[in-house]
Amino acid sequence: MPTRPTWSGSIQISLVSIAVKIFPATNPGKQVEFHQIDRKTHKRVHHQNVDGAGEVEKSDIVKGFEYAKGKYIEIDPDELKSLRLPTATTMAISQFIKAEELSPGIVDRPYFVAPKDEVQAKTLSVIRKALAQTNTLGIGEIAFSGREHLVAVGAPLDSKQKGLMLYVLCYEDELRDPKSILSGVKEAPVGADELSLAKQLISGKLSKLDLSEYKNDYEAVVKKLVDSKRKGKPLPASEPEPPQKAKVISIMDALCTSLSHEKIAKTKKPTRRTKAA
Repeated sequence: MPTRPTWSGSIQISLVSIAVKIFPATNPGKQVEFHQIDRKTHKRVHHQNVDGAGEVEKSDIVKGFEYAKGKYIEIDPDELKSLRLPTATTMAISQFIKAEELSPGIVDRPYFVAPKDEVQAKTLSVIRKALAQTNTLGIGEIAFSGREHLVAVGAPLDSKQKGLMLYVLCYEDELRDPKSILSGVKEAPVGADELSLAKQLISGKLSKLDLSEYKNDYEAVVKKLVDSKRKGKPLPASEPEPPQKAKVISIMDALCTSLSHEKIAKTKKPTRRTKAA
């Protein structure tokens, strides 16, 4: 079944307009999903809609906005549809930023951007190449899934990939103030030798990211557990805990030991991660 677009509209850059469709770049269906069941009957538990006085029929449930504690105003779906924002059909690029300015901490989820047709593909190709060569991202807003989203649009990191990439970002008021979490963290002095060794450790493990090297181990072991229980087989044994290493008394010792281990590992033939069956 063809993937349905999440949003269809136009990307507007000054007088340049590109008709596009955006599609989710992730597959949520790959996640392990559990259901609540009755321990005795093994039948699935269903939750009822109640309002404190009893069960409410589905046909009587409407949207409501809480404007004061315990006080709601009813909102009809047609009333929401009448609030058509320009961003429901047009993504106006308000500015461009250097790609390195975008902190990974404000990126929510990625989407693919495809031209609506062959006529639009030419314009999109020009913009994609310009974004890639200038290492920039376009910032704009679009509305879908019942809300407006701040987004960044850029060229794919893989130059062979067609189209554009769109990243949904967090608005400022959606982000926690780091001071509320990190205010108690003290900045410790860092020695030149420690820093040099840390850089060596990073450089030694520096390589190009290959996502095919990483698999969802949790999904695999859960499926193996389910299969064993269905067939009445012994449960799969847990992998043994790695042997506890001797405690290192300082960061310098830890860095020196780590570098020694990395040098030894490099002399051996590299192997891929072993995955659970």
